[in-house]
Amino acid sequence: MDGAQLDHVEIFVPDRELAARWYGQVLGLRPVEAFARWATARGPLMLSADGGRSMVALFSGEPCDERRERSHHRVAFRVTGPAFVAFVSVPPAVPVYDAAGVELASFTPVDHGGAFSVYFADPWGHLCELTTYDWRHVLAHGDPSWIGESKNLLT
Repeated sequence: MDGAQLDHVEIFVPDRELAARWYGQVLGLRPVEAFARWATARGPLMLSADGGRSMVALFSGEPCDERRERSHHRVAFRVTGPAFVAFVSVPPAVPVYDAAGVELASFTPVDHGGAFSVYFADPWGHLCELTTYDWRHVLAHGDPSWIGESKNLLT
């Protein structure tokens, strides 16, 4: 497995085009042209923010109703410190939800002591995370209310 990378995560949604718009508006994911031919009734619509190096594969179908039945727990997207600060500094442009399905008006970063994350769900209940390991940038440019354990790393 030397050199192995995450290729894609499969997500089932009732309306693939609507989901593609949501993932595009919230996370900047766009269809990958090289795989457009796969987006048939049974195939995936491949989305990516990095030219296809890592992707979300949207399939038509019903998401699981019960959390224990989900095929994955959470999809985490890694971004730079500046991208993280920009993302969490503005209210969501389209509805995003917490794990219980309550719409979020803003994001609340969690300081993991060397990484920062925000957690949310798509309209179909799939859990998402946006994370950065550029904690120094967040300390310097983020809202002071976000800061917790990471400030201890400076000593």
